[in-house]
Amino acid sequence: MTLDPELAAALDGLPYVGLADPIKARASMRDLAAALAEPPAGDGSGVEERTIPGPPGAPEGPSGGCGGSSPHRRPVRVRIYRPREAARPAPVLVYFHGGGFVTGELENEHGRCLEFAEDGIAVVSVGYRLAPEHPYPAGFEDCYAATVWAHEHASGFGGDPERVAVGGGSAGGALAAAVALRARDEGGPPLVFQMLLYPVLDDRMETPSMRAFTEPPLFNRTDVRHMWRHYLGGRADVPAYAAPARAGDLSGLPRAYVLVAEYDPLRDEGLGYAHRLIVSGVPTELHHVPGACHGFDGILSARLGRLAFEEQRAVLRRCLTGRLDSAVAK
Repeated sequence: MTLDPELAAALDGLPYVGLADPIKARASMRDLAAALAEPPAGDGSGVEERTIPGPPGAPEGPSGGCGGSSPHRRPVRVRIYRPREAARPAPVLVYFHGGGFVTGELENEHGRCLEFAEDGIAVVSVGYRLAPEHPYPAGFEDCYAATVWAHEHASGFGGDPERVAVGGGSAGGALAAAVALRARDEGGPPLVFQMLLYPVLDDRMETPSMRAFTEPPLFNRTDVRHMWRHYLGGRADVPAYAAPARAGDLSGLPRAYVLVAEYDPLRDEGLGYAHRLIVSGVPTELHHVPGACHGFDGILSARLGRLAFEEQRAVLRRCLTGRLDSAVAK
């Protein structure tokens, strides 16, 4: 494995987030997020924290800082980023953080979401329930409920209900793909775009890349095995909303952007899903990055990471705001 030299140097000394023990994994993820954090371009003045109604029938009780509750609608914590200098109404991106369904929180994506808001996009970042305490479908139901809420209440935070997109990285990419599937199946929010960054898609773990990448950096086959064990909670019947690669039909889904990394165990399931989207008639952009590992776009000290993140911003500007300009990473 020949990682990009800048990425390899940046990874040296970073905490490794193994997923065998969720408690230790969460502590390591906080350390990793702190190590990778960079000062965002925005000043945060347009950021608002809320709790919104969760999925009907979800058990009452706090998670990830949620406060307040209803006996039948457990609240979901969201962080809303309002663009300060955008034509109203602004397009809306509902964003789901990564972390193997086990770790991660709103703070992990704070800088990223501020940058997206700087580009004229209203962002709703979702603090969904985590496994193994809350296995599938808890986190997925929270994400879908938040997407429905964002569509129905978009005008309340300056958003356009006719331009709602979903996105996320890793487990967040799985949740975005699953939300898009359910919205199509149930006549839910009319999503216009899905941004899938090195997404988790297939619990069967049978691809060549899954067999090849069994060691760190950042994420490997062992982590994937623990991730699915925690998320699925031992269930044998795995639906497409848990593992989107199991969906039999991908037609009628919103336009997609799929990012995959050469040295990522998830590489081939991302490539396969993008190919299936294309042959199903879904307009799809696919970018495979040589020399990159899982989560590399969060390593902004490396040029490969900066280029990937700037491309995401450019794709969102083009697909959601209609702007054709693109920033260039230095």
